[in-house]
Amino acid sequence: MKRGSSSSTRRAGAIAIRMLTFVRPLRNIMALTIILGSLSSLAVIAIPILAGAAIIAAPGFPGTAEEAFRGIPWGTAGIILPLLVIARGLLRYGEQLSGHYIAFKLLAHIRDRVFAALRRLAPAKLEGKEKGNLIAMITGDIELLEVFYAHTIAPVAIALIVCEVMLFFTASFHIIPALLLLGGYLSVALLIPRFISRRGRETARTFRRDFGALHTLILDNLRGLGEIIQYGQEGERLKILGDRSAALEGQLRGLKKTEGLSRAFCDTAILLTGSLVLLTGLFLWRHNLMSAGGVVLTTIAALSGFGPVLALGGLSNSLVHTFAAAERILGLLDEEPLVPEQRDGEEARRGTVTVDRVDFAYAPEGPPVLRDLSFAVPGGRIFGIRGKSGCGKSTLLKLIMRFRDVDRGSVTIGERNLRSLNTQSLRRLQSYVTQEAVLFHTTIAENIRIAKPGAAKDEVIAAAKKASLHDFVTSLPKGYDTEVGELGETLSGGEQQRIGLARAFLHGGDLLLLDEPTSNLDSLNEGMILKAIKEQSEKKTVILVSHRGSTLGITEEAIDLGD
Repeated sequence: MKRGSSSSTRRAGAIAIRMLTFVRPLRNIMALTIILGSLSSLAVIAIPILAGAAIIAAPGFPGTAEEAFRGIPWGTAGIILPLLVIARGLLRYGEQLSGHYIAFKLLAHIRDRVFAALRRLAPAKLEGKEKGNLIAMITGDIELLEVFYAHTIAPVAIALIVCEVMLFFTASFHIIPALLLLGGYLSVALLIPRFISRRGRETARTFRRDFGALHTLILDNLRGLGEIIQYGQEGERLKILGDRSAALEGQLRGLKKTEGLSRAFCDTAILLTGSLVLLTGLFLWRHNLMSAGGVVLTTIAALSGFGPVLALGGLSNSLVHTFAAAERILGLLDEEPLVPEQRDGEEARRGTVTVDRVDFAYAPEGPPVLRDLSFAVPGGRIFGIRGKSGCGKSTLLKLIMRFRDVDRGSVTIGERNLRSLNTQSLRRLQSYVTQEAVLFHTTIAENIRIAKPGAAKDEVIAAAKKASLHDFVTSLPKGYDTEVGELGETLSGGEQQRIGLARAFLHGGDLLLLDEPTSNLDSLNEGMILKAIKEQSEKKTVILVSHRGSTLGITEEAIDLGD
């Protein structure tokens, strides 16, 4: 148990250090936040201490003339107290403003880093990722980091500064009350949070993981709502959602109990510290080791000076969630892509596409999808690949796109290995059409224009005509400005596929890779599409994957991958 706990502590410390590195560009604003926060906290503590000093100066207070001299007259206190209240408000506002500015600036930066990581990992590393889990990470997990950046870094520094000031103030009367106060600070800020966080750390980590899984389940149910209703699975699906939600509720209830336990321990420690300081002060006063005024002021200081420390101790409950979220985010940022992007490679140029003795499997110990495969496609030819479902046709196109790297052998274009080619230039050379075009929640024109951002309307229309899409689009009330809905839900499978083809024609790459481009089309539209492909690819290299003989009729040469 001890070893595991130590490991967890080191992991939490490493996470905190990594998160702190993001603050470096905003360190001056962070310093301002700490200064404002320290002055604000000291202003709050000074209010009851000032009142105590006024009591000491009041006539009839037990003590010497020297003690009364150390007090503050009521008239002076009446002037200073309102000023402290106003200063507290202004300082607190400035601290919150600058602290949250840092937090939201950093959240935007981290969100940008996460999107860049997803871009780096795509597409191979994201194929096994649950989309709902990624959404939960981008939204909920990143938002939780606000607790660390707005409510942890500055409060820790503020608590240290305020504690030092209060310890020096208390020690100016006697060292023993100061030592008791130090023990109270350490208990509330370190010992109790350490004990409590150890109880809830694993639960919080499980909660964040299961919360992401619930997002995936909800997303799946929304996408498949029609099928769920069709097959009468509403009750079963609701039961699964209910069970998952109940499990999460149980985990959250446990975390809330831990949070309540922490608050109870901290409140007890504060009251115990104040009582000990008071009793110790009375003992020292009776033995003439401390003044009566000192007893009053040290007791007030002990009870009023725990604000920043208590806020720090309460963070342990929030940080359990925050560190669990940060661990997931940093894990994604640290993840290495299966296919690293080549930034400094050679420019990709049109030429013969050669697949030479290629072996490939999706997992090191998994069954091979392709084994000892070789063929060559001369530039300017239409080449066909046929085979039954699952024989590796789509996988082969992914290897040519370099979405994945081969396990053995090589894939070359113009006698240049794909691994040595600049990735961006390779993307410019290639146009890739999958069996199911992914559409975005925007207009038909913008969905086509994704292939060439900034393309003129005439270019979009020309590409749509080549894909036999133009007549359908012009029949719509809004034409090319028609919204396609989420994931293209307002369009049929064939219409979605033709938008994918229009993208490829607009992109204009010299190497056209088509994966079952007519699988969702009727025979009439298939014929029109195939005619357009043949006419538009006179100077292009086309690799056409299909299991339909009618589709492969336009190819000049074809291979069969078998079963």
